[in-house]
Amino acid sequence: MTRVAVFGTGSWGTAFAMILADAGCEVTLWARRPEVADAVNNTRANPEYLPGLELPSSVRATTDPAEAARDAEFSVLTVPSQTLRANLAEWASLLPSDTVLVSLMKGVELGTAKRMSEVIAEVAKAPADRVAVLTGPNLAGEIAARQPAAAVVACTDEAVANRLQAACHTPYFRPYTNTDVVGCELGGAVKNVIGLAVGIADGMGLGDNTKASLMTRGLAETTRLGLAMGADPHTFSGLAGMGDLIATCSSPLSRNHTFGTNLGRGMTLEQTIAASKQTAEGVKSCQSVLDLARRHGVDMPITETVVSIVHEGKPPLVAVKELMARSAKPERR
Repeated sequence: MTRVAVFGTGSWGTAFAMILADAGCEVTLWARRPEVADAVNNTRANPEYLPGLELPSSVRATTDPAEAARDAEFSVLTVPSQTLRANLAEWASLLPSDTVLVSLMKGVELGTAKRMSEVIAEVAKAPADRVAVLTGPNLAGEIAARQPAAAVVACTDEAVANRLQAACHTPYFRPYTNTDVVGCELGGAVKNVIGLAVGIADGMGLGDNTKASLMTRGLAETTRLGLAMGADPHTFSGLAGMGDLIATCSSPLSRNHTFGTNLGRGMTLEQTIAASKQTAEGVKSCQSVLDLARRHGVDMPITETVVSIVHEGKPPLVAVKELMARSAKPERR
């Protein structure tokens, strides 16, 4: 039986543990708080993050990272992206030397503007063929209900991607493989920023034309950045690009969409953070995505607009007017 460690017991980490168990793996969840580990072990549930989900018996939890990592063929990392470096620095020496490190995180590190796979490779001193990414339109609440969904498993080594694909393939969860790690990660990170933008538009009472325009032009921004960084443009028309973007921008289950909606309704950043129970990755990553774009000389006006609203306090109505007042240009630029 394939043994998997999942570091993080948030909604997506818990849901992915369920997927792995349903696919026949033995799963150990690492929990930061003892009460979460106790709930998983004693009640087969994680009521704080996914109430109503009964976890399979092959999922257990521990607060000891060494116990979680022991003999793991795959070590899945699903902590907030801005805490990954510090957390992995503590865990790296505990991980088996041949374990495949799997990122479920969709962000770009503040300061370094590094993608999560780059942070993993640097901190764990792992070669690219030991680092994989799982991404796509995977809202945890729907996954927990075992509703049909698809995802992308990306690794520069296709054989490793195939192994991970087999480890998480169930009747309701269909993973596809890809070797374009850069494109898959950018799709997941930037869609959070566009999700904030669409949520802000929703909160302002704007309609479907506005939201469709933001999604389409947001995908154009993502693709421009991806091309500048060597990604395959076809990735952005797939599950890691358009698929994830649609789910994030359309669903009330999306943390980033909900966060943006509250901002669009007039709540301050502090009020919106206080009202949020879980991390909306786009709130911090919008700044690091913009830094990444500037380093590569890529124009990303929607991302700039989100940064101006979230971190510079610009009123959404003013920001939207400024975005619409930009000079006219051909669509494919």
